[in-house]
Parts: sequence; structure tokens; C-alpha cells
Amino acid sequence: MRYSEPAEADASIDIGPMIDIVFILLIFFMVTTTFVKDMKLELERPTASSAEAASSKAIRLFVDQNGDTYVDGEPVRLWLIQSKLRDLLSTATSKVVLVVTDEGVPAGRLVEVVDQARLAGAESVGVATKKEAG
Repeated sequence: MRYSEPAEADASIDIGPMIDIVFILLIFFMVTTTFVKDMKLELERPTASSAEAASSKAIRLFVDQNGDTYVDGEPVRLWLIQSKLRDLLSTATSKVVLVVTDEGVPAGRLVEVVDQARLAGAESVGVATKKEAG
């Protein structure tokens, strides 16, 4: 009788299924994560006791202390706000505009910006406070 030695067992691990699971998880987290575009402006937002958290789907319109306005991180003149917002609102699922402003902005400037947003077709226009804007 001959003694035959058993063949060595294959000691490698198949990592193909693990890579598939990692990619599925990556896609899942990318789809379920909400990205909020927020500018890096130093704004001193006003406070309000009746404030509620704002929708992350709202289009944000920024007004800094000097009265300069920004939409999507780009400076926009007052007379161009309406056309820029109209373009954004036509493709947006939510027709909500949130005006993020500095506490020192004059009320007249704020009213002009809110008026331009309403003329652009926004169904709801809100002014962000510290709690609402995050």
C-alpha cells in the first residue's frame, strides 16, 4: 500500500463578495445622505423664540452685513435675484426660499430681497434665525 499525502487545502480567501458588499453600502450611504449647500459667510443671525428647523430642500439666499446678496455661493445683484431664483425654482421640487441674513442688515434691504424671491415664484419665503439655519 502506498501512503498518499492529502493535497494541501487552498488557504486563500475570496474577497470578491466582501468588495461587492462594500460598494453596495457605499452607494446606499451616498443616496441617503442629504447635502446642504451652505456658504462660509460670517453672519450673525437673529434669534426667534418661535423658530423651527428649516427644510434642507429650501433654496438658500444669503444677505451679508454689507447688504450683498449670494445665491448658490455666487454674488448676485438685487435686480438679478428674481431671474436667478426663477431658474432655480423651475427645477426644484420644493418652491421654498430661505433668506439667511445677518442681524445688522437693514429691514428695507431684507424686504427688497424677500419681494424679489416672491416675484420669482417662491411659494414660501422665510428668514433664517440661528436655530433654523443650523
